[in-house]
Amino acid sequence: KKISYFRTNVTSVVSVTMVLLLLGIVALIGISAQEMSREIKENIGFDISMKEDATSKQTVALKKELSGAAYTSDVKYVSKEEALQFWEKETGENLIEVLGFNPLTAEFEVHVKSEYANIDSLNKIEKAIAKNPAVDEVKVHRYQVESVNDSLGKAAVIFFVVAVAMMIISLALINNTVRMTVYSRRFLIHTMKLVGATPGFIRKPIIVSNIFNGILASIIAMIILAGLIYYLSRDGVVGLVVTMFLPTEYVMMVFGLMVVVGVVLCSIAAYFAANKYINLDYDRLF
Repeated sequence: KKISYFRTNVTSVVSVTMVLLLLGIVALIGISAQEMSREIKENIGFDISMKEDATSKQTVALKKELSGAAYTSDVKYVSKEEALQFWEKETGENLIEVLGFNPLTAEFEVHVKSEYANIDSLNKIEKAIAKNPAVDEVKVHRYQVESVNDSLGKAAVIFFVVAVAMMIISLALINNTVRMTVYSRRFLIHTMKLVGATPGFIRKPIIVSNIFNGILASIIAMIILAGLIYYLSRDGVVGLVVTMFLPTEYVMMVFGLMVVVGVVLCSIAAYFAANKYINLDYDRLF
């Protein structure tokens, strides 16, 4: 019986470890996707074309205003001369020789924070900036904004559905695994009832042992997951993605969450499973 109980416990720890590992991977993928989404959105923005007669004072004032704005994640000023050099580099064409003058205008390239990367917010920003007398035109990349938000929105829905499905499956697996460990002790539970043990006294060691199993399973799952992250971080492009979109503090938060989930789910499942066999008649134990 001791060997059978030991094997049941080992099976329980292994099963819970696999479930927690799966949940940890799903959580880290979700965090990585969110960080990647934020990075993509913060590359969205608009261009501001300055008027020909805009003074350097007006340009400096506008740059200061844009840099201090709540919506700005990054702002870059491109002078007429820099725009001309870029044109020549990209096309090999010298506009001064062809036209006799530089037709390009000075511009600001503005990237917005992720929470402002939507059409409504950008339209309000565009209207406010267009009132500046030194501004000739504000060009919002509407198609890019709509395309990115639509794609990210669909991806978020798909991931949410998958995450919920994984959570439900994980809950069912942990519940069944814990029930199996309690099932192996059903006759001991009945014997304790016969000698007058209270339900609380019977439940306590079962819950404690399953809490221990949950902690042990979470530690093993964390070690495996940490090894997986370390291995991936050493691999070229994948390593760059892992480094950029998996901040250490979020990884540690997921590790802590794995311990909490392992302990809470195992203890709750153990409580209800113990109650089932405490209230079960002897004839129904077989």
